[in-house]
Order: sequence, then C-alpha cells, then structure tokens
Amino acid sequence: MIEALARGRRSVSSAGEGLDYDGLRVDRTGQAEAFDAIGDRYDEAFPHKEGQVQAADWLAQRLPSGARVLDLGCGTGLPTARQLADAGCRVVGVDLSEGMVELARRNVPEAEFHRADIADLRPGGPLDLGRFDAVAAFFSLLMLPRAEIPLALASIHGLLQPGGLLVLSMVEADVDDFAIPFLGSTIRVTGYLRDTLREVVEAAGFAIEGESSYTYAPESSDVPPEEQIFLRCTRLD
Repeated sequence: MIEALARGRRSVSSAGEGLDYDGLRVDRTGQAEAFDAIGDRYDEAFPHKEGQVQAADWLAQRLPSGARVLDLGCGTGLPTARQLADAGCRVVGVDLSEGMVELARRNVPEAEFHRADIADLRPGGPLDLGRFDAVAAFFSLLMLPRAEIPLALASIHGLLQPGGLLVLSMVEADVDDFAIPFLGSTIRVTGYLRDTLREVVEAAGFAIEGESSYTYAPESSDVPPEEQIFLRCTRLD
C-alpha cells in the first residue's frame, strides 16, 4: 500500500505544532484527529488481523497469569487488548487518539487506558506507567518519523523488565513520514524494508526470536493490499 503510493517521491512533514523529544522536534499535527474521525470504522476496514492475533498469541503463551502488558497504540482495544485480557494479562493501553481510547475502554473495560503520546513514556517523561513483562506495538511505530523510531524503541526497552517480550508490526515500505489517504482522512506513515527494520530493532537492544509476514487486503476500497511484517522479540539486558 504505502510503497505503491509513495513510489518515486519521499516526504518529510513540515514543522508544526509538536513537542521537544530529546532534542527532536516532533510533529503530530492531524494524526490523532484522523483516528478520532475514523473511530470504529478502523475495525470494519481491518476485520481479520490474523498476523496481529498470532503475534499476541505468542505473547500470551509465554506470559504467566497476571503479567503486565503494554498495548502501545491500542486503537479500539480490538483485537489485542481484548485478547491479552482474556488470557489473564493485566493490560495497559496507550493511544494518541481520545476517540480510540474511549472505544477501547468500552471494548475492554477491565483494562487501563491512557490518552498519551509515545514520547510521554520516555525516561523522565510525563507519564510513568512502571515496568512491563511485555509490550505489543502493532503499527504504532508506523505513525512516527524515522528519526524518532530509535528513540521510541529505546523507551520500550526501558519499559520492559529484563528479558521482557516485544511484538511489533510495520508495513514493508521505504518511506519516511509520508502522507497517504486512509479511510477518508490523511495520515503520515513510515516504513522500512525488512532487513533495515531488523537492523533498527536489534540496534535498540532486542533479539529477534521470530518473524512472519502477511499480504493483507483491507475491506476498504481506498486502502490497497500491503505487506505486513511481524517481529517477535526479547529484550537483551
């Protein structure tokens, strides 16, 4: 999807309202508003999510009952927060979109959800959620510019207990902060080719235990098929 739209051109978002994050000027303009507008149409457009379900199953099978899990970019809470809560995990979800957080609270009332930016979770940041046994980051890093992704991965590393687990997914595409139409809105997305994605994740202090990929064709007519990469990782001490 992303590579087809971006072929032949690259775009970096212009400076705008943002926040200072370790000296990096980060622009979130329009990102949360787009997902507020999309709401539960996201689940209608992406109804199956087999790769995401399987990656969360990998987590659930390795975690004891009561393990703390962070769902980073939780969206509506479906399927991941719901799936992990059903497996006996104590789930904390974070999303930039207030509309998504409200839906997640309805869909998974036993979990804890916060409207927050991933940058809020950095060491010394304004939101201290404690440590986690695992983090799920399904398509949340996709929403960040490349310059910020190593910082976000460092924050995730710090949020995990030693030996903690990470599952993440990205769309395979060589783009950086590129604007695309998405379910009637416009969002900015980033992708990597898979070898580069592995390098970035390993450089952040993670061992990649497994990988899978899926060619996914959403139900929505304005979102073409995309190659989704799922990595299953362990934090290195």
